[in-house]
Amino acid sequence: MTGDSVTVVVAGPDEHGVGEELTALGATVSRIEDVVSAAALTDAGIADADYLVLTDVEEATGIPVAKELNPDVTVVTYAERSLPEFVAAVADLAVDPALLTAAVVAEELAGDD
Repeated sequence: MTGDSVTVVVAGPDEHGVGEELTALGATVSRIEDVVSAAALTDAGIADADYLVLTDVEEATGIPVAKELNPDVTVVTYAERSLPEFVAAVADLAVDPALLTAAVVAEELAGDD
């Protein structure tokens, strides 16, 4: 990867290793292991993040909070289940791990522009 690295907040369990794949590509990754609240997002650095990768759709209420704290953040869900309808329009991209590996998703997020 060339140029500036991307900053990513990974929220939820990372069973597929997207955080590790992003780190291997030079991205700066912080994690939220608990509830995706405003405080947790702030502590994880959402204000400066390029991406929020949400791996647990049960924490989808954190998506509009993240967008409020950083309107420029791109929200990617990387989960097998669909987002609830009330936040589906707020997320930028939904990816099913059965369709794309964590390595492919990381390459797309951390890749050159």
